[in-house]
Amino acid sequence: MIVRVQNAAFDFSEEVNLFQAATKYSGAVVTFSGIVRDDSGDLDYMLIEHYPGMTESALEKFSAASKVKFDLEHVLVIHRFGVLRPGETIMMIATASKHRKDAFSGADYLMDYLKSRAPFWKKEVVLGQPDGAWVDAKVIDETALMSW
Repeated sequence: MIVRVQNAAFDFSEEVNLFQAATKYSGAVVTFSGIVRDDSGDLDYMLIEHYPGMTESALEKFSAASKVKFDLEHVLVIHRFGVLRPGETIMMIATASKHRKDAFSGADYLMDYLKSRAPFWKKEVVLGQPDGAWVDAKVIDETALMSW
């Protein structure tokens, strides 16, 4: 299991190759990446904040639980913080399991957690409004996590 919280960009292809190379017993690898989107067309950047130590611990705990719940051989979670512009990759997850259904379910479960409970705070700053607005949690994300 690998969990990284970092400011720096990462190479998705390289991460997938390293992840798959570390997988010995699985027949399925599922990956997902999240990208900063600009719904309004006016987004200058998104600011993502976290508490070092606390955030990694929470992600490690939930990733370990997903390994058990879905019989995953390997889990990777990378989440960025800091200033991210539209089109930049915010995060990625990868799961490996003997069977594709478990790998997909594990990835979906991790995404539901990251969207609803992971200790990150996001502020959207639009052009001409430097104060920005904090992004509220969405009921749909919390509902998705609770469905597991």
